[in-house]
Amino acid sequence: MIQTQRLTKRFRATVAVDDLSIAVEPGKVTGFLGPNGSGKSTTMRMIMGLARPTSGSATVNGRPYRKLRHPLREIGALLDAEAVHPGRSAANHLLWMAQTNGLPRSRVDEVLGLVGLSGVAGKRVGGFSLGMKQRLGIAGALLGNPGVLVLDEPLNGLDPEGILWVRTLIRSFAAQGRVVFVSSHLMNEMQDTVDHVVVIGRGRLIADASMKDFVAGNSLEAVRLRSPHASMLGPVLVEAGARVSVEPDGSLTVTGLSSTRVGDLALAAGAALHELWTRTESLESVFMKLTRQSLDYQASPAPARA
Repeated sequence: MIQTQRLTKRFRATVAVDDLSIAVEPGKVTGFLGPNGSGKSTTMRMIMGLARPTSGSATVNGRPYRKLRHPLREIGALLDAEAVHPGRSAANHLLWMAQTNGLPRSRVDEVLGLVGLSGVAGKRVGGFSLGMKQRLGIAGALLGNPGVLVLDEPLNGLDPEGILWVRTLIRSFAAQGRVVFVSSHLMNEMQDTVDHVVVIGRGRLIADASMKDFVAGNSLEAVRLRSPHASMLGPVLVEAGARVSVEPDGSLTVTGLSSTRVGDLALAAGAALHELWTRTESLESVFMKLTRQSLDYQASPAPARA
């Protein structure tokens, strides 16, 4: 388990992480979300012992990273895919990591095969694309076969096949009862991959909930329906307390009533329903709504054409 307790990091007058307390549990994929400058990377660096907290604590399996006897065997991390010596080969980069943690050379070959880099094991990393460096970074994170995996923006530079591969990898990792803590700005991917979300803004906790509860609890549910009797059904729904709008295709969007209630009212009114479905907001929509006040960098709308 990863745990932070009242974790705080200040850089002079700037508070990067502010009194953050979270617990990242095994057996599920936990997404770490927040706008640019929210403190995600700083938090991950403190977990990995690369930055010292101003106050509070960050622990892995109950201990600070610096007190782990064989860190690669307990926690693997990808924090910066570019943090690799460009003159080293992929195999040599992993080999020195393995040797410092008492891991056999055979493990290097195993993880290179796992991430699809066996064919370029002897090539210098300086010639790798960003996607290949991401794969190499993930290989390093997996080197010690750890029980905890921390990945900061692992999808950057990956093609669709690579994104699917990472999604499958981290879900299988969590299914084995291990801890997965992953950050990304790709909300669609996070919605398809993550079981639990931790959302921060300007270093402070905004949400810590299951993906299902986070989206459902913060989105406006709407019911859409198509009916040949829409003009008759609309006033019935309004009288029952709904807000009804007519879409360009003649369908109705209903808010304020559940789909079950809408169906019951349609039946009682003798209105046939050709389609009835519930539409909830996406993770991206909910995320933008909740973090709007935490944005450090906000672009202006595009100017209108003359």
